[in-house]
Amino acid sequence: MDADESGELSHASRERVEAVQRQMVPDAVFADLAETFQAMGDRTRVKLLFALSRAELCVGELAALLGVTASAVSHQLRLLRSLRLVRSRRDGRWVYYTLDDDHIRTLFQQGLEHMEHRSGMGADGKGEESSGDEEPAAAGTATRR
Repeated sequence: MDADESGELSHASRERVEAVQRQMVPDAVFADLAETFQAMGDRTRVKLLFALSRAELCVGELAALLGVTASAVSHQLRLLRSLRLVRSRRDGRWVYYTLDDDHIRTLFQQGLEHMEHRSGMGADGKGEESSGDEEPAAAGTATRR
């Protein structure tokens, strides 16, 4: 940070802070965003989102795909619906689920692409040849690229 010994910001630093401050959104928006990302912090929910980014599926299909009970899928879908990450459509006695909108699809796809890029994994699920110049990151640390 551009501050002198008294903690005062330099003119350039103060201008950067003020520019970002003018762009800040209300705290409620940050809280909702944090809740959305927190929902994606569970492996089962991430698998559900992945499956629903590929096809509209019912609870039974999702349970079979993930190898979990229909009750477990319903529980997770209830949370994802409350956060408006997925939506449902009734067709007779069946209820089908899909991602709520293209924003969720894009958010999920961007996260997936980021992980594939970091791991050297291509979209086909196969690793790419390593050039050998990358050092493995220590557990819990990020590598810069």
